[in-house]
Amino acid sequence: MKRAQTKLLLLGLKAVLQQPKLIQVAFFWLPIAGGLALIIGGAVYFYESKIAQPKMTYMGVPFTQNNFSTLTHVLRNDGYMLAYSEKLANPIWVIYKVTQDKKKYGKRPGFKSDWRSLANISSDDYKHSGYDRGHMAPNYVIASRYGREAQKETFLMTNITPQKPKMNQKIWQRLEEVSAKHFSKKFAEFWVVTGPIFDENPKRLKRANIAIPKAFYKIFIVPATETSPPLSLAFIIPQNANPKDSLLNYITSIDEVEKQTGIDFFWKLEDTVENKLEKAQNRQGWGLENIANLPSRY
Repeated sequence: MKRAQTKLLLLGLKAVLQQPKLIQVAFFWLPIAGGLALIIGGAVYFYESKIAQPKMTYMGVPFTQNNFSTLTHVLRNDGYMLAYSEKLANPIWVIYKVTQDKKKYGKRPGFKSDWRSLANISSDDYKHSGYDRGHMAPNYVIASRYGREAQKETFLMTNITPQKPKMNQKIWQRLEEVSAKHFSKKFAEFWVVTGPIFDENPKRLKRANIAIPKAFYKIFIVPATETSPPLSLAFIIPQNANPKDSLLNYITSIDEVEKQTGIDFFWKLEDTVENKLEKAQNRQGWGLENIANLPSRY
């Protein structure tokens, strides 16, 4: 039986090869190539969505609505993961884990376009715009936890969003320093989710079609242990925030962040735990009162 099947297969192949090249390509090689592409594409999608991406997030990859209309897709890097909107030319959310492990890293590298993005935003697109190239996954935290190559990836333009200089260099820098130098000493590990918030019809930079956020959010999560539930702390800081304001003034709930962004975070948590966690505006357990008014580095 096997010999007969093999013989038929060879006869069929011989018959195909005797056909004109155009017919061979149209009715034989193209369908085979298409089938292989579907198999490979399916395998890559399964690996990304079921294995690789869930490993780089806490309690589910954030769920964003209208991915097709905003041309939003997920990008993985060595030390962080993000969802990038080609329509807004901004990261929508960025997530990374902060641990107490430390690695060597190098000098601050230059900004680079990300070949994975259709928008192909460059550093020059921000020149003379009045806005800083604001990191969402911060240089220092990623570099010191994940090393030099991960540091370079924080300078990909898919990690960058327009921030007013006073906001970026003052109050946002203060919040990032609290995370890097204080929370990381207090907790063995925690997750950070951060990103921009937009008006319905945001303004754009003059040199490129880059949407300008009205505010930024940052969510901190300490995972649950056998003896305690997960602990959260969320902020929304507007572009025009007073640089010297107390960070306490900008504490909010995860529910409010979800309302303003349309993103569903931590959806894999048990419903009762998720509801309690996301409604809370809980500063207890973070020691923020003692560090909320520390000056900026710049």
